[in-house]
Amino acid sequence: MSILDAPLAKLDGTLGTLADLTGGRPALLVNVASKCGLTPQYTGLEELQETYAGRGFTVVGVPCNQFGGQEPGSAEEIAEFCSATYGVSFPMSEKVEVNGDGRHPIYQQLVETPNEKGEAGDVQWNFEKFLLAADGSVVARFNPGVEPHDPILVSAIEAQLS
Repeated sequence: MSILDAPLAKLDGTLGTLADLTGGRPALLVNVASKCGLTPQYTGLEELQETYAGRGFTVVGVPCNQFGGQEPGSAEEIAEFCSATYGVSFPMSEKVEVNGDGRHPIYQQLVETPNEKGEAGDVQWNFEKFLLAADGSVVARFNPGVEPHDPILVSAIEAQLS
């Protein structure tokens, strides 16, 4: 089964799959949180969305409350925060767990991919990034501290675009 076939509801509760959120495009999956020191990365993620959406790319936000309880809100609160504070236009999934016994099936596959330092395993913190090709294969993984405008990340995204 492709990672794209894994069930993943949208933030509004609409049932679907990861493919429904990516739209068959290359995508950057990011586990996000509203009350984290890295939350300002939403600005850069939205800039990536605006810059590359027209070239067949999307960012997908995946809320997670596993790191310091930094995403405590309901789906409605998360949506309002992202829209009002950062003007987020990219798709967002339901809140999921990325580590532990309740790890979402998508993350069971994602965490097998090593990051830019060659390290695989559990997601380290909010705003860890996984770049997927249009076919759902995992192209790259980036630590939370890698900013959305980092040349390494931007180069990896551009390599996936036609």
